[in-house]
Amino acid sequence: MNQVICPDLETLTTQALMLIQKRVFASIDQQGRATLALAGGSTPKRLYQQIAAQSWPWHQIHVFWGDERFVPPDHPDSNYQMTRTAWLDRVAMPGSNIHPMPTVPLTPTAAAEAYEQELQAFFALQPGEFPVFDVILLGMGDDGHTASLFPHTAALQVCDRAVTVGQKGEEPRLTLTIPTLNFGRCVIFMVAGANKAHAYTQVTASQPNGEQYPAALIRPQGGDLWWLVESTILER
Repeated sequence: MNQVICPDLETLTTQALMLIQKRVFASIDQQGRATLALAGGSTPKRLYQQIAAQSWPWHQIHVFWGDERFVPPDHPDSNYQMTRTAWLDRVAMPGSNIHPMPTVPLTPTAAAEAYEQELQAFFALQPGEFPVFDVILLGMGDDGHTASLFPHTAALQVCDRAVTVGQKGEEPRLTLTIPTLNFGRCVIFMVAGANKAHAYTQVTASQPNGEQYPAALIRPQGGDLWWLVESTILER
């Protein structure tokens, strides 16, 4: 695990940008394209705005999402909508390179199955294989959840699919599964806010409780794991 402590969110964002850019360009050099699974929430919004100001080879970059709230794509709570506003609508990325998770009018189960099929087709997967993203960007809630993998929910047990239905209380969400996240070549957590301090301590403990703090279950198999952490989290 690589840990970078940042004094503020702006520095954290700059660190994330540099790390992602390095991985994106390396992936394009090696395989002609780069695949990213994006996070929602407030912390990465500034990062997406900074990415939009870059001159990257957009036609060689494909973006997916690690999770999505089950709302229409133009809803204010949509991770996809936030990313479009902050980044994607500001650059000349081909529409075919943008792969949002489907939501309504499908049922959550049908939407998860549809995204699973899209991943299988894009990555040319054989039965039992998982997609391998070049970069996976994650956040963490003050309860230790990441993507839409919440404590003590059924989604934590799904190990035979790339996509499943997560549950935040009564609210269904779509999420990549733990095996999918652990196949990432570079997994980056961006964590800001003093309210995350307790969860961060538990997640990074020597023997964490993954059922209680799901972010602890993200341990890439052969990929790099980065925790970019605002210093207020360590000021316990």
